[in-house]
Amino acid sequence: MNKTKIDVMPLLFPHPTVMVGVDVNGKPDFVTVAWATIACGTPPWMAIALNRVRHSLKGVRENMVFSVNIPNTALVKETDYCGIATGAKTDKAKDCNFKVFYGEIAGAPFIEQCPVNIGCTAEHILKLGSHYLIAGPIKEILVSEDCMTYGKPDAGKIDPIVYMTYPAGTYNKVGEFLGPAFRIGKEIKDVKDDWERQLAK
Repeated sequence: MNKTKIDVMPLLFPHPTVMVGVDVNGKPDFVTVAWATIACGTPPWMAIALNRVRHSLKGVRENMVFSVNIPNTALVKETDYCGIATGAKTDKAKDCNFKVFYGEIAGAPFIEQCPVNIGCTAEHILKLGSHYLIAGPIKEILVSEDCMTYGKPDAGKIDPIVYMTYPAGTYNKVGEFLGPAFRIGKEIKDVKDDWERQLAK
């Protein structure tokens, strides 16, 4: 297979699409983030990347907390709006008719319409260049009851938004089923112990 060398860029896809919530000067603000990830399993940590010019960064520094709200596809317009508008000039929660509430963490607002709400403390803020990497432990998770199956969050019911950076920057739904995780690879060779079990030993 022929390869073409391209410019170095933040190339990874697809991305999750989340709305990060913080209080800035006592007012809830939400910013759409595609650079969000689980950073650690035990204990559970999350990490997000915020551009240095983002108004929400002030709230993270002010309170050292943040929320991660996972929207469903019905909220695609509101999600996009929170990425292109600035909380320094507009009340995004009001413009989007968000029902804002708080959990256990003061300063980390949640959006009721989002099926999943995650509250985190910000333990590390690392300046990398254009963006700050913010990481911290997950302290609270709230999931809409109609998005649960057998007591666990169901991605199919949550209906999350997937962001495809290239070639044009689009929002998409989760795609087709390809196979069961941690099992389909055994069709290549039956592996008795996975790396997580080895770590637990």
